[in-house]
Amino acid sequence: MQLSAADLGEDVELGERATLVQFSTAFCQPCRATRRVLAEVAAMVAGVAHVEVDAEQRLELVRRLEILRTPTVLVLDGAGRVVRRAAGQPRRADVIAALGEAC
Repeated sequence: MQLSAADLGEDVELGERATLVQFSTAFCQPCRATRRVLAEVAAMVAGVAHVEVDAEQRLELVRRLEILRTPTVLVLDGAGRVVRRAAGQPRRADVIAALGEAC
């Protein structure tokens, strides 16, 4: 599956090398920790962007991608293809390893 910046939101820009897409909800505690981890990794790795999508506001996209829980993280390569998907709070090392597949 492939996603474009337009699929994710109006003001979204995909990363040149990879994009970490996080689906969250307002009351999700693990989503906050996931946001920190993904933002830190995106700041460490050149060409990687972090995009957070409010699952409640984007139900059509959630259904199309079959997102069943939050947080769910999709790792996109530079062309927007989904190369890795994980539900739950990720560990930093796992995110970095997943970027290895995307870059």
